[in-house]
Amino acid sequence: MLNATFFNTIAHLKDLPFESGHEVAFVGRSNAGKSSAINTIAHHKRLAFVSKTPGRTQHLNFFRVGPDRFLVDLPGYGFAKAPLVQQNAWQSLIGGYLIQRPQLRGLVLIMDIRHPLTDLDRQLLAWFGQTGKPVLCLLSKCDKLARGPMLNTLRQVQAELDAMAGLQARAIVFSSPRRVGVEEAETVIREWLEMTRQ
Repeated sequence: MLNATFFNTIAHLKDLPFESGHEVAFVGRSNAGKSSAINTIAHHKRLAFVSKTPGRTQHLNFFRVGPDRFLVDLPGYGFAKAPLVQQNAWQSLIGGYLIQRPQLRGLVLIMDIRHPLTDLDRQLLAWFGQTGKPVLCLLSKCDKLARGPMLNTLRQVQAELDAMAGLQARAIVFSSPRRVGVEEAETVIREWLEMTRQ
């Protein structure tokens, strides 16, 4: 399992940890279940703060999972009720990190399976695809759908991902409470971080 511990919260790109080797970032709409997914994958109940108020994460939160290995929780997008100036600052922080950070090995995008691939998700994927780095899309809250609709949504999302030029992305169904897709997600993240399973 990925045993994670809180490392640091970063508000400015100049403060990014220099001692990092490999990083995997988590991103998604503010109400997609991002914090729950991080906690489940990291086998920790309150590593990432799960809030009833979407948009609470406002900085880059680093969690150490091994020597020079980190998970990075990025601010949620598309929901936060904050002044425009603050939202622009978050976008600059997220954008600068995703494009400029050489230690970033892959991006985990969490999407509510009932509302996948919103315009904001598509914009992020098209933009991040330019980096050439891989993306794992977790279709969260899959326990909210029956098996047929769940698999149909998975196929539709994967087909759209495959059609995006230059994008290396795969989708899996995911549920934090039922632990669906957790082992598969952890395997991908370990590969990106070059960590062997204990």
